[in-house]
Formats: sequence, C-alpha cells, structure tokens
Amino acid sequence: MEKTNTLSKQQIEKKYNKFIILLSIAIPVVVALLFGIKLKDYGIQVEPLSFLPPIYATLNGATAMLLGLAVYFIKEGNVQAHKRVMQTAIACSVLFLVMYVAYHMTSDSTPFGGKGFIRYIYYFILISHIILSVAVIPLVLVTYVKALSEQFDKHKKIAKIAYPVWLYVAITGVIVYFMIAPYYAH
Repeated sequence: MEKTNTLSKQQIEKKYNKFIILLSIAIPVVVALLFGIKLKDYGIQVEPLSFLPPIYATLNGATAMLLGLAVYFIKEGNVQAHKRVMQTAIACSVLFLVMYVAYHMTSDSTPFGGKGFIRYIYYFILISHIILSVAVIPLVLVTYVKALSEQFDKHKKIAKIAYPVWLYVAITGVIVYFMIAPYYAH
C-alpha cells in the first residue's frame, strides 16, 4: 500500500511540475509584456480602469490577512479551514494580477511624486515587492502541490519560506498603493 501511495504522490508532483515551471516563467513575462501594452495605442478605445488600484490593493490586504488566518488554522489543527483559506488567498492573488494588468493596459503609469528620502524608501519597497512577487510564484505553487500530494513534511518546509515572502509581497503591495495613491490622476 505504501509503495502505491508513494507512486501516486510522485505522479501528482510530476503532473504539476511542468505546470509550475511554465507558470513561474509565463506569468512574469506576460505581465511585463502586457504592462507595456496600452490598448489605446492599438486603436481600442476603452476608458481607463482608474477605479481598480484601491480594489487590488484591498485584495493584497485581504491576502495578507488570509495568510495570517491560514497559519492560525493550521496551528489549531484545522486542516480543512487552512486549505480553504489558502485557496482563497491564491484566488485573491490571481484576481489582483488580472486587475493589475487590466489597469496598466488601460491607464498610463503614475510616477511617484515624493521628494527626498521618502523617494528612496518608496523605490526600495517597490523594487523588493516586484522581485519577490516573481519569486513567490514558484514558492506558492510548489507548496500547494506538496499539500495536494500529501507530502506535508515537505509542504511545511517550503511553506516556512513561501509564507514570509508572500506575506511581504501582500503587505508591501498595500504600502506601495498608499504611497503612490496621492499621485494618481483624478
């Protein structure tokens, strides 16, 4: 029985590994490409989706809270609640990504208008947020697949890395929003 169980775990991992690699490369590349595309430049007349930044910032905040809740549930031994909360956090992150791309395809980028030392703080937070948002993709996906394949010891080890990175990305997403919000065109 154990050999069959191990085999199915390996099959689950193998099934998802190519998908993880593909998404880990494709998401940042597609986002970078789409970030540079403005629909109006292609004759597509669409109103700027200027209402989206506070919504996707809220999704980042919700993701941070969900991550904290997920840790609470797993420490309490409530695996089902942990699983549901983590799936919701992943859904929030996907919705964030869709809204973020949609906003940037319909709106001009907003330059940060802060002066002096705050400018360095803003760019440090922004750049670290962007770099870690790319790194967190495979971390989250691998952690999720380890749970799907019931390799909970490995899931826990990777989650100890994925959790703080994802939490940092979620929280700094909100911080970046609040720092740049005064400079959005009204």
